[in-house]
Amino acid sequence: MTRVRHRLWIGVDLGTSGVRGLAADDTGTVRASAERALRSTRGHGRGVRHEQDPRSWVEASLGVVAEIASGVDPRTVAGLSVDATSGTVVLTDGPGPEAAFLGPGVMYDDDRGAAHAERAQEAGAATWERLGHRIGATWALPTALALLAEHPGGHLRHQVDVVTGALVGRAVPTDAANALKTGYDVVDGRWPTEVLAELGLHPDRLPPVVAPGTPLGGLGPRAAVETGLCTGTPVVAGTTDGCAAQFGAGAVEPGAWNAVVGTTLVLKGVSEVLLRDPSGAVYCHRGPQAGWWLPGGASSTGAGVLGELVDPEHFDDLTASLQDDPPDDLPVVYPLSGRGERFPFAVPEAEGFWLDGDHARPLGELVAARGERAAFAALAEGIAFVERLCFEHVAGLGADVSGPRTITGGATRNPWWNQRRADVLGVALRRPRHDHPALGAALLARAGVDAGGGEPDLVAAAAAMVHAAEEIAPRPDEALERRYARFRNALVDRGWWAP
Repeated sequence: MTRVRHRLWIGVDLGTSGVRGLAADDTGTVRASAERALRSTRGHGRGVRHEQDPRSWVEASLGVVAEIASGVDPRTVAGLSVDATSGTVVLTDGPGPEAAFLGPGVMYDDDRGAAHAERAQEAGAATWERLGHRIGATWALPTALALLAEHPGGHLRHQVDVVTGALVGRAVPTDAANALKTGYDVVDGRWPTEVLAELGLHPDRLPPVVAPGTPLGGLGPRAAVETGLCTGTPVVAGTTDGCAAQFGAGAVEPGAWNAVVGTTLVLKGVSEVLLRDPSGAVYCHRGPQAGWWLPGGASSTGAGVLGELVDPEHFDDLTASLQDDPPDDLPVVYPLSGRGERFPFAVPEAEGFWLDGDHARPLGELVAARGERAAFAALAEGIAFVERLCFEHVAGLGADVSGPRTITGGATRNPWWNQRRADVLGVALRRPRHDHPALGAALLARAGVDAGGGEPDLVAAAAAMVHAAEEIAPRPDEALERRYARFRNALVDRGWWAP
């Protein structure tokens, strides 16, 4: 019997702590994977400082691709794409891959541009309102203004541009998803030159922009030697890590949503209409297919609070106990770690609490008052309550939330919590077989190559490459509904949520 030789698609994901890549075939089966660590330099003082050496982005990415290539037949690799952290930028002394870096790479959560954010918001207020978002303090546009004040002749490159330029061996366009936080107008498909001119940012200092999935060119000779792939292997314009995670989970058509619960909760979906959120909690990328939009938001709540209040070494035992003997009388918890919420509402002064009867108490008193088991369950349930409120918020903005919902992130390793989330949301949840953004980048590479210069068909690519490991059906629970009502009312009473 002749064995079918599938094409391979390489996706490379640049995260905060490392680079991970994989090669997946036409059926979505992962044939090889690799990862390399990245080191950050962090500091405080005049705000948050978070930097990385941009040369390490290239070295780690090429190393990952080389390791993957060593485990497969390079002739079967039909395309490659890269995703990267949204809002991470660096200045160079020219536009090409041989240009010298004028400083370190400035990461997505560095706030050195905060002093420029209000000016950027005011200068383009009409444009940002039309696009449905606000300029954040850590967005790439105010960061660029701060960097260019020190190096007026610099050229801005996004993290993804540095890597794709090194792969192709020449200056390449950036993608519209990574350009959004630099001020790119995703409705008109252009840099808003009149706004940038008022800010003193000349468009010739910015890269040209193409849609995610657009072919950028073939792998250059130098990168081919360093990686072991064939010269000319197609390199396709990538996207942000958040959008890649969404694609890899299969949330690629209107009504479909993906919720990631890691340290924080991130929600991303697909909408036929642009959502405009006056609060700034939700903003929309432009999808590469059918003019669809990719709205999303990131909460400050998430699984990180569990490890702060409950010993992580007890998680497995607590989960087993909850599965054997489900809790029926949990306290209502708003599980915010630290101060300030971003989504589903933007309230800088928000703080976590739990309800002891009608009395709100600090989260720090929860374990001592109710024990680890009840605290763990209530915190997990509270995160699911926030997730449900996030869906209420995007639905209120006009989003279709009727399609399939997938769940990814570290929290999905907990089966009790998966079931509780389905119960809270009242819908079936799908957990995909693979849940890493690198698969989304690989899927984007396939869609871009198969389009032959036309519009990428992410729906067809996801249908072939994304598969569910399980589906969790919701169970009705009247007591849970009563707790959710108390949770919601407590936020309304504080003026944080307006129904």
